[in-house]
Amino acid sequence: MKVLVVDDSESIRELLAITLEGAGYQVIKSTDGEDALQKLTDQPVNLVITDLNMPKVDGIELVKNIRKQGEYAGLPILLLTTESQVNKKEEAKLAGATGWIIKPFAQDKLLAVVQKVMR
Repeated sequence: MKVLVVDDSESIRELLAITLEGAGYQVIKSTDGEDALQKLTDQPVNLVITDLNMPKVDGIELVKNIRKQGEYAGLPILLLTTESQVNKKEEAKLAGATGWIIKPFAQDKLLAVVQKVMR
């Protein structure tokens, strides 16, 4: 199972990669939404975990762009962010996000959410 991790913070990308790889997932790392969209055209993935606030293409725009691609209409997409505002959650949901994880995250909770959405 391949997971595309999108975050402009290298430390968060690494923490996500260590957590996911330790659970047996293959991880593809991306620095922002623009880079992520390019990587999605290069190889199929089973899940996207993306930061909300990023340069170039933010998490919500990334979700919208992924949903426009027919082959990714049902792809699980989790937003990972420090924001807990209800209106941002609603905006993400309307864009097509599957779920929302607040940073900092507990590794076991992250893996539980990943397993749940990838069933």
